[in-house]
Amino acid sequence: MNPVEVGSYRVGGGSPLLWICGPCVIEGRDFTLRVAETLQRTADDLGVPLVFKASFDKANRTSGKSFRGVGLDEGLKTLDAVRRATGLPVTTDVHEPGQAAAVGEVCEVLQVPAFLARQTDLLEACGKTGRVVNVKKGQFMAPWDMANVVAKLAEVGNRRVLLTERGTTFGYGMLVNDLRAVPWMQETGAPVIFDATHSVQRPAALGDRTGGDRAMVPVLARAAVAAGCDGVFVETHPDPDHAPSDGPNMVPLDRLPDLVRLCLRVRAAIASPSPPSHPS
Repeated sequence: MNPVEVGSYRVGGGSPLLWICGPCVIEGRDFTLRVAETLQRTADDLGVPLVFKASFDKANRTSGKSFRGVGLDEGLKTLDAVRRATGLPVTTDVHEPGQAAAVGEVCEVLQVPAFLARQTDLLEACGKTGRVVNVKKGQFMAPWDMANVVAKLAEVGNRRVLLTERGTTFGYGMLVNDLRAVPWMQETGAPVIFDATHSVQRPAALGDRTGGDRAMVPVLARAAVAAGCDGVFVETHPDPDHAPSDGPNMVPLDRLPDLVRLCLRVRAAIASPSPPSHPS
């Protein structure tokens, strides 16, 4: 595996479990800073590396009338304020090649959404920034197809790549996780992150909005950690039931520490040497 440096953190190769956390979308500067400061305290209290995530634009909302975010300029100003106030590395989605350079000026990690994982121009633009690029596996892609994603980024000189598993489309309106995807994608040499909240989505299940089942987030997260993932992605919000985007999937902010502790216990368990066998 090729461990990746994210700010002062190291991901993969037995490094501590990375956490990528934050609200689905930037709802405003003050709100975003409050969430980021809470996450910083959580990371400090639990001694975990954490990258703050929030999107300046949700370009793939189910309905064209849904809230999309604050836009590129205001979003990057907010993310820069988060970096300065908390010291946390930050990441956000990049939807178009023309956004990559501006995002790379602020964000330590550029995130390519799952629907766009095969878009060569977008991958190349993100790769050319020299920043870490986290590509979410398309819901329509096999895990081994992500080797082509890694190759496209390597062709523009960027080997600072993370891959994220976030579920596979199964029939209509349902995602499932095959956790063999974790070791299969690690065979590309890239560390693998598990997206525990988008994996519980039910696309368009609410008609003009995406539904989901956040009760399943801890179940999938601990299973992915047991499968050997290098990090966990969790969207979180102080009041998910009233969030403007992806509320049904997000973990309440005050419950996040419990989820982190649970996953750290699983990580410690799989890292422990096996007990000696007893002769029969």
